[in-house]
Amino acid sequence: MISVEQHTIHVDTATLTARFEQGALVELRRKRDGCLLLASAPETVVPLQLVYAHQEAVPLRGQPGDQVSCLPLGDCCAEVRVASWNGDGVLLIREDQRTGALVVEPSGCASRPGLRACRWNVGRVAAGLELVAPFFQGVRLPLEDELIRDSRWIWPHQWEAGLAILHGRDGGWWLHCQDDRYRYKALRVGVEGDARCLGLETEAYGPLHDNLAAGGLAWHLNVYDGDWQNPAAVYRQWLAETYRPRARPEWVRQLRFAVSWCPTDPALLDALARRLDPARVLLHVPGWRADEYDENYPTYRASAAGRAFIDKAQRLGFRTMPHFNSIDMDPTHPVYAHVRDFQYRDVESQRVQGWTWVDGRSLPVPESNAARLLHRSLKTMVKIHPGLGLWRSLLAENVRQAVLELALRLAFLDVTLCTWNLHNCLVEGLTPTEGMKKLTAQIARLGGGLVVGGEGRNEITMQEQELAQVHLFRSWHRSAAGLERAGGCPLGEFLFGGWCRSFGYSGLGGRDSDEEARMRLHVSLGAMPTVTVRSAAEIEQPNAAVAQMLQLAAG
Repeated sequence: MISVEQHTIHVDTATLTARFEQGALVELRRKRDGCLLLASAPETVVPLQLVYAHQEAVPLRGQPGDQVSCLPLGDCCAEVRVASWNGDGVLLIREDQRTGALVVEPSGCASRPGLRACRWNVGRVAAGLELVAPFFQGVRLPLEDELIRDSRWIWPHQWEAGLAILHGRDGGWWLHCQDDRYRYKALRVGVEGDARCLGLETEAYGPLHDNLAAGGLAWHLNVYDGDWQNPAAVYRQWLAETYRPRARPEWVRQLRFAVSWCPTDPALLDALARRLDPARVLLHVPGWRADEYDENYPTYRASAAGRAFIDKAQRLGFRTMPHFNSIDMDPTHPVYAHVRDFQYRDVESQRVQGWTWVDGRSLPVPESNAARLLHRSLKTMVKIHPGLGLWRSLLAENVRQAVLELALRLAFLDVTLCTWNLHNCLVEGLTPTEGMKKLTAQIARLGGGLVVGGEGRNEITMQEQELAQVHLFRSWHRSAAGLERAGGCPLGEFLFGGWCRSFGYSGLGGRDSDEEARMRLHVSLGAMPTVTVRSAAEIEQPNAAVAQMLQLAAG
């Protein structure tokens, strides 16, 4: 039942009770025992904000003449309408009678162009509840922790599923979005200086310069008992029913060990084969091409050494996965002239997205069309929108040649996690996320069928990838301060592991205490034991950390 009394909305479902004042969610309780899960003073929460470039958040309340109206729409539905100096907003509030969840759909508009998102602010999370969220395959942290305090996580690149759990000793509450249209969204941890307030953003597709409105996603809030796996299992079931990921080969489930950035040293294969069953060892092989790494994509021709290594590895039975790239390309390549108009452009600055490496630092792509063609040795790369059918065709043609020449059964596609809102968001009616799913499926069909690995794992990439090389919390090539606090909650493995196996990324040689910790952390998050060794000697005479990974695999 949902009832309205002037500026107050009372919600009473089978599982929870809630109260809105002046449009702000100020109280949430578990109905079973009355446990208070969220409590705020009405004046401290701005329920709706309009978000512009550079995260300028404009409140839809508190200005001269602002009005909030609460309107009953039925026994299980009500509406909050905000008429503000800065714009107008609506909160549609209803009950999901099947689950007892509170469902809130925010939207906002203004005459000021350039609107990026509508943000619904949820606050204040009760003391004692920690955030369990799919950031970097899973974190469980206090909301005040500096690792996540005052942070924004975009879906699906960083927020790997539209799900967040506020977990305590005996359950808590959770929110999720049942979005089968791949709409861009974001989770804000900490709003307006309050670390215990969450913001849920619904983005408008770029280009934004003329955009005046955003909204259209519904957020489901409900309570739960027990551990965080209970709500996560409900969401996983929704994923299975909605996306219907395809079945994986049984041998993928039997993999026990991975070598990331595997050197093309035949002696390493012999050393590994003496210790482990090659059929249970995954090799990610980047240096197999005649060209240098991250140069001259999308040409994929094997060097003599690369061909010999792959041939021997496959003959011995190793699951051998050469490195390709999904959307990055070298602008000095002849294909660039055909696809240059479809480069990723930042949704706010409109800059071309990619990178150039100078003295070990990543710099932006040159904005001069001429200069962009002069820096192959600096590994200048641009990203091409995967919604473009021509790009998918050209990429598949080049990958297919390597697949046939090398008799490949696996392929690794780099940067498959790199999909987000763009200035040129829709190409052939597809967002980058929809395009990446289509691109990955197209590569998977080559050569009679490939097992595809990719960089990162989220609720979209796991649908077409069987394998994922995953990152630790903000620790791509070196460990972030406080990394040890971010591990130990394998939410990503719980959600996606049944369809897509994970393995580690970099810095996994056990050469110091930091690398040892990185190796253990990956395993704790559900990844198969992974090493980054440089020679056969590091397998034949392993240090303690590599020996531990080998023992885990053998056991």
